[in-house]
Amino acid sequence: MKTITIGLIGFGTIGTGVVKLLQDNGEVIENRLGARLFLKRIADLDVTTPRFVAVDKDLLTADVKVILDDPEISIVIELIGGYEPARSFILEAIRKRKHVVTANKALLATYGNEIFQAAEAKQVDIGFEASVGGTIPIIKTLKESLAANRIKSIFGIINGTANYILSKMTDEKKSFQVVLKEAQKLGFAEADPTFDIEGIDTAHKLAITLSLAYGKRVRLEDVHREGISGISQQDIEFARELGYRIKLLAIAIMRGDCIEARIHPTMIPLSHLLANVNGNFNAFHIVGDAADSVFLYGQGAGMMPTASAVVGDVIDISRNLQRGVSGRVPARSLRENVIDDIKLMPFEEIITNYYIRFAALDRPGVLSRIAGILGANDISIAAVIQQGRQKAGPVPIVMTTHKSKEEYVQRAITEIDQLEIIHGKTILIRIEDERL
Repeated sequence: MKTITIGLIGFGTIGTGVVKLLQDNGEVIENRLGARLFLKRIADLDVTTPRFVAVDKDLLTADVKVILDDPEISIVIELIGGYEPARSFILEAIRKRKHVVTANKALLATYGNEIFQAAEAKQVDIGFEASVGGTIPIIKTLKESLAANRIKSIFGIINGTANYILSKMTDEKKSFQVVLKEAQKLGFAEADPTFDIEGIDTAHKLAITLSLAYGKRVRLEDVHREGISGISQQDIEFARELGYRIKLLAIAIMRGDCIEARIHPTMIPLSHLLANVNGNFNAFHIVGDAADSVFLYGQGAGMMPTASAVVGDVIDISRNLQRGVSGRVPARSLRENVIDDIKLMPFEEIITNYYIRFAALDRPGVLSRIAGILGANDISIAAVIQQGRQKAGPVPIVMTTHKSKEEYVQRAITEIDQLEIIHGKTILIRIEDERL
């Protein structure tokens, strides 16, 4: 029986999960693969702290070159995260014609063009299923299962931390700050949660997804991004009253020869499957021109779910090695020589429905002044909710709109916020219902 030799760089949470999976399910993997996976070396800066999986101390090294320079190692798994030295390690592995598996979404979203081109030039495979959606097979679905489709749209909940926070705020009626602290105590949120709550992690994943769905190069900074830190319990309650649930949504929609790509809190109808994806789970709703609707749901992070995706990539590459082939499925669905830059729709050009919450003084004529400005900017009001009169201070006025253009809505809000009857910054949340 053929033996395929592996080197692992990074023995943290996910790396430990990979080792555990190889140990626990080695026989299952061997029977399915028809070959033996042999983990020869593990490189990590910390080789002394005990992990909950037992490994021979001779496997451990603090020197990555031991793995990169070993001619017997065919597959290198990179799980250290970050940009450097991960980028250099991956490029060196490719230079030495080693196949690579990584879960490093930030690296691929930023330096993917360089890495994918290098891999194709050296005729080696690179697996990155674990970089988006954890255990959900979104990469394989786009690259293989839906390869015959034009992808009309993708709507995704792809950050477990943000989804956990919004779910708790909705179900337990707690404030953002209270739920964030709880999430940090439980380990669902980092001490510095910026990447998760401000949509940066989601942007990394959407950039990779866009590249696969449309066979294009994507610049991370071109994708519009908003986070969830401005979502209040008040907005969640109004959403419920209107029949919606708020989610941090990654959106991609084909618009002729360009793509509408954005990340922001979104109101979704309570009846839609995405509205019922709660806790730290992830989900994708994909629409293809031939396949129609495809819904993928599962654990978007965590030690063992992510390890499952990593080892799945190792098995795929090992099957190619057994047959002496590589590059059977291009890393980004298309060969690198035909991939060009994605054309994104300017964000101010998008057209959707809107939820707008004003804090206004309760005086005669307030509604008409606000409605007048909206109408002058070609914005049609769908519904209005106004709470009862208070002794002092502003009251919330909520309006939802029919389809409107982002540019016009922003212009109208800027004008309304300058009125003496308006207190504080107006809250805007986009609504997606007809296209889901």
